[in-house]
Amino acid sequence: MPEPRRRADAVRNREAVLDAAEALFARSGTAEISMNSVAAAAGVGKGTVFRAFTDRTGLLQALAERRSAWLLEVVRDGPAPLGPATPPRERVPAVLDALVRLKFDNRSLYLALEEGGAASPYQSDSYTRSHTILRDMLAELADPGEAGFLAHALLAAVRADLITYLANAEGLTADAIRARLAAYVERLLPAERS
Repeated sequence: MPEPRRRADAVRNREAVLDAAEALFARSGTAEISMNSVAAAAGVGKGTVFRAFTDRTGLLQALAERRSAWLLEVVRDGPAPLGPATPPRERVPAVLDALVRLKFDNRSLYLALEEGGAASPYQSDSYTRSHTILRDMLAELADPGEAGFLAHALLAAVRADLITYLANAEGLTADAIRARLAAYVERLLPAERS
């Protein structure tokens, strides 16, 4: 069933709210992103924000999806090394590397999503999408029954809380984290099936 079409004013309001959330995020991270502050910054009523995003976690999730849309598009239809024509043994490390860069550059946003609300971060739409993409690639390398677990294990290595800890407590740069992840993935991935 196709997704219902949104009214033009609802689409405009949603974009205005996301633009306001982006501006607040750029100014002070997620600290100032509340439903009230975003509504005021967007010039809409608080009810409009709640209708579009349900809660603060939904708003942050939409902001993260906006920031990661380029990655999903490239993985779906783009060129190597992220695109679908790339062999999985090369593509899996490239996707994980892109996720590290994305989360390193947007740590406070992804931390807020991992910590926010009562829902598990493993049940969010973005996690499910990332897991499905990796699981499907890994199923070409590993036993399909093991591919799902391996995808979870690899995604655990790119959680924002781990990346933040490595950057803040251990002083690792984004490049150092990426290099260590690449070595880890190289050891963990099965060889190409013949």
